[in-house]
Amino acid sequence: MDANNNGINDSTELRARGNWNEVKGQAKQKWGNLTDDDLHYEEGKQDEWFGRLQAKTGETIDDIKTWFQRTF
Repeated sequence: MDANNNGINDSTELRARGNWNEVKGQAKQKWGNLTDDDLHYEEGKQDEWFGRLQAKTGETIDDIKTWFQRTF
């Protein structure tokens, strides 16, 4: 189920919240130019967040979502 309509399975999203600091570290390793500010997520602003990550990483939003799904 995807209650937030953000393309990420709800169970994946809940697991992610539990280990977010670990995931942030992995994202910084994968994309070395990301900062804590880039990875700061605000509820309800998924599109802006993914857009910011897309601009900083040069990856497509779909590729970023896929990476997060695999990482969680």
